[in-house]
Amino acid sequence: MMKMEPHIESRFEEQLARYANLVATYGLNVQPGQLVNVSSEPYHRDFLAALVTEMYHRGAGFVHVDLVDPILQLRRFEHSDAKFLGTLPNFYAAKFGELVDRGAANLKLLGPEFPDYLDGLSPEAVNTARQAGYQAAKRFYDEGIDKSKVQWCVIAAATPGWAARLFPDVAPRDAEGILWDHIFRICRVDSADYLSLWANHNSVLKNRARKLSALGISSLHFSGPGTDLKVGLSERAFFKGGADSTDRGVVFEPNIPTEECFTTPDWRRVSGHVTATRPFLVNGTLIRGLQLEFKDGELVTFKCDEGGATFEAYINSDAGAKRLGEVALVGVDSPIFSSRIVFEEILFDENAACHIALGSAYRACLHGGENFSEREAAELGCNSSSVHTDIMISSESVDARATLRDGRVVSILECGEWVADLSHDACVRA
Repeated sequence: MMKMEPHIESRFEEQLARYANLVATYGLNVQPGQLVNVSSEPYHRDFLAALVTEMYHRGAGFVHVDLVDPILQLRRFEHSDAKFLGTLPNFYAAKFGELVDRGAANLKLLGPEFPDYLDGLSPEAVNTARQAGYQAAKRFYDEGIDKSKVQWCVIAAATPGWAARLFPDVAPRDAEGILWDHIFRICRVDSADYLSLWANHNSVLKNRARKLSALGISSLHFSGPGTDLKVGLSERAFFKGGADSTDRGVVFEPNIPTEECFTTPDWRRVSGHVTATRPFLVNGTLIRGLQLEFKDGELVTFKCDEGGATFEAYINSDAGAKRLGEVALVGVDSPIFSSRIVFEEILFDENAACHIALGSAYRACLHGGENFSEREAAELGCNSSSVHTDIMISSESVDARATLRDGRVVSILECGEWVADLSHDACVRA
């Protein structure tokens, strides 16, 4: 952790303690006797200590922490025989299976110590290893997440390396402090009543998602500079936002922060072209200046200023990697957008702008979807893939309109702002 003046350190420690409490109580909502799994880089050891302490205070039965060291991962790519990159020991799958069987809680802590550690590696090699990891955890995704058998939460913590990319004109340790300040503010723990603020925010997202679902949207149309994209929805689709709950009725918040209302598209009914409004990372490589074209639901062409080889390897992972699995709506009132910072971390950047996701879809955004077989989901245009990549597509220059099932066309976002009935104030009063 950083060295700082005593009064600044005291404020920092107070906000860090609130953050840890928010994650354990609201994000994961750890239950008495529960198994908790945490994944993180070693750099975050001090924050992990605060998180684990809060989890045990909540009554956790056992907290397992996986420290994933990027340097050791790099050594594997550099020195392992390539034929072994697509395999993992059976205990990886066994661990994720036990998390499902025991109704565990799972926390992923992001924040890279070495953001560029995968630079220069073969995109195909990195993608092969990623696919192996996905297959090992597939039951966790299919049942733990899609069928809500586990509580799960994704958060982030600052590092000098990550902060230096965002604030290159500042010394890395000072940049880390600036990044922490933004994280605390965006996650609302800069205020002593952070839990109340999150409860109110959750109500806004829930009410907005309910209003969007009640419209009966047949398709969404995004238009702006370099963008003219139509995304069709199934009649079974509905919007989700804010906290979720397990099949046992335990409420949790999957992402901290979160500003989106999202749903599952019918990938077959996607057409047009779209320009990404923010860069994003794929397998550790920054994709910048991306433009996509869809025809009959398939990504047919793309071009970008940086990261083309990595993006091409990624979308060729499987057939579903070129189809949409998510569409999400976010207004420019998002505190992340308001910060004017591109965080180069999808947890934050996806909550700054409307986005689409190439790859796997959430069955839970289809009425009855938790019980669908793969065939039943596919018949509704619910995509299946080993990838899921959010691509931000809105700004103050982008509009979003909806064509309803009764044929009417209504505005959803104008110049990036929610229309009156979907605004923050309207959703507070709902």
